[in-house]
Amino acid sequence: MSLIKQLWLAIIALLLLSFIGSLAVSITSSRDYIEQEVRIKNSDNATALALSMSQLDKDTVILELLVAAQFDTGYYRRITLRGTDDSVLIERTAESYQGSVPQWFRQLIDFDVPSGVATVQDGWRQFGTLELESQHSFAYDALWRSTLELVGWFLLAGAISFALAMAIVRGIQRPLNRVVAQAQDISAQRFTTISEPRTLELRHLAQAMNQLSANVRQMLNSESQKLDELRRRLQHDPVTDALSRDVFMGRLSALLESDEARASGLMIMVRVSELDKLNERLGHQATDHLLRTLVVQLAALDTASEAPLIGRLNGSDFALLIPLADDVETLKTALQQALNNTAALANDVGLPAAITPYAANDQRGLLLAALDDALAEAESDSAYQRIVIRHHQRHALFNTHTEWRNALDKAILQGPQLAYFPVVDAQNQVIHYECPARLALGEQWQTAGVFIPWVTRFELEPRLDLAVVKAALAQLAENSEQRLGINLSIASITNAQFVTELRALLEDAPLLATKLCFEVPATLNTTALTGLRGLCNTLRPLGCQFGIEHVGADFTKLADLHDVGLSYLKIDSSLIRGLDTSHEQQTIVRGMATLCHSLGIQVIAEGVTEPQELMHTFLSGMDGVTGPGVRL
Repeated sequence: MSLIKQLWLAIIALLLLSFIGSLAVSITSSRDYIEQEVRIKNSDNATALALSMSQLDKDTVILELLVAAQFDTGYYRRITLRGTDDSVLIERTAESYQGSVPQWFRQLIDFDVPSGVATVQDGWRQFGTLELESQHSFAYDALWRSTLELVGWFLLAGAISFALAMAIVRGIQRPLNRVVAQAQDISAQRFTTISEPRTLELRHLAQAMNQLSANVRQMLNSESQKLDELRRRLQHDPVTDALSRDVFMGRLSALLESDEARASGLMIMVRVSELDKLNERLGHQATDHLLRTLVVQLAALDTASEAPLIGRLNGSDFALLIPLADDVETLKTALQQALNNTAALANDVGLPAAITPYAANDQRGLLLAALDDALAEAESDSAYQRIVIRHHQRHALFNTHTEWRNALDKAILQGPQLAYFPVVDAQNQVIHYECPARLALGEQWQTAGVFIPWVTRFELEPRLDLAVVKAALAQLAENSEQRLGINLSIASITNAQFVTELRALLEDAPLLATKLCFEVPATLNTTALTGLRGLCNTLRPLGCQFGIEHVGADFTKLADLHDVGLSYLKIDSSLIRGLDTSHEQQTIVRGMATLCHSLGIQVIAEGVTEPQELMHTFLSGMDGVTGPGVRL
């Protein structure tokens, strides 16, 4: 039985006890008072009537007339005159009670009042004995009326007391519900905090649980910082803090093989000419400062990403990826300014640079070869900071923005097609299916890498995501055996109208909604974190699951997501690629898995291609895997 029910039972029992006790005491007191008053009345009336008889002639007719006159007043139940020999000389008795008081009440009260007795004198000798009993009907009526009035007042007081008790219970229940909800969140590995209630006991409980949540958050922050420090030590260049060559190449390969929007953009490569001579001329510290400045200036060119993807390919070459960028001339101007700012630190510093676009499914080797060729051209020029742009000839589905927009509108209206990629556990059992969308463009079903950059550019993500959810629900209506993983964009989860429409859509199919898993990319800024939290709070009652995909080693927001209630995280393929041969990656992945497991979050590896990678993912603590190497 719940505490609230026990509290209500205690309140009701207290009210009933007070009512019954007070009513019993009141009735008993009134009964005793009435009995005492009737006893005195019987005695007084008997004495007065006997005195009147003593003063009259002892003629039987006269005495009977006096008794009859007294009895006819209606206040007596019996008047009896007995002789000295105890014989009845005169007697008048009333009929049984005829009032409206219920019989059970009369039986409950049952007045016990002795008769009034007085002696009738005839001169100096005793004539007889007079016995008198008052009528109890009026006493019953008076006590019944007072009882009804008392019950009425108690019912009114009980109703008022009940209303006050309800307000008090609700005042207790609200903070208690918050504490209960917090306890349920903690049991579900969501370490939320609540406002402290005014009730002392509940305040102490809330303080203790808030302290628990704060300690967990502090632990997560501490472990995340340690993991980030380990990652930087293993994956970053110690001088410039740029990614090492192997890590950058792995990230680039994973990006080119993915279907996400970031799989297209612009790539920059900058070379510090004659670095060894520059080091001899400026000194070790000044040269390191110049290299760090160059990395900072390059990273500032990517204004959209929280963690720009910049790497040091060798001692003098640096590369930067700027996803979603397509304006080469604007980037060239910004890059020229960045190179000028860096070159201002030393005289005659050669900083040739090259820019080339990249897109999904590009070959990494060909892309780097084009950059190297452009960089050699820039380096051969006499200018110290020359920038060469190298364009690729690609087959374009549509030539203009208008054609792309019209084609996308038509394809989204037609509805996407879902692909199915299994996510399996160590026993090769399906956890869920990843379902990326395909759109009918150019008379073919195109992968997301082709159209997502344009969808992002035209801000069509909410429309596309809603269409994908409808397609998933349609598939589940035909076969609801497995869970389906649906990708949601940052633009969608931060769109209030999209969240409202999504909830309404899922509420119309509550059984199918429990089979959906919603995934968002790991590029979460503050607004996206708020949107993700709101999305989870809105859809969690419907039984949906939530996850984050493409989580890299630089993902430091796990502590900020401790109260969201995530079901899983998908580790980016750049960390999984070559996991079997890299002890550094194994250490980082194992640390991320341990940290997620402490919050009850499953960890899934993306992009597994080789059997050795598959084996080492599970050895590193992964709960599931997905990728080309997964076979059912």
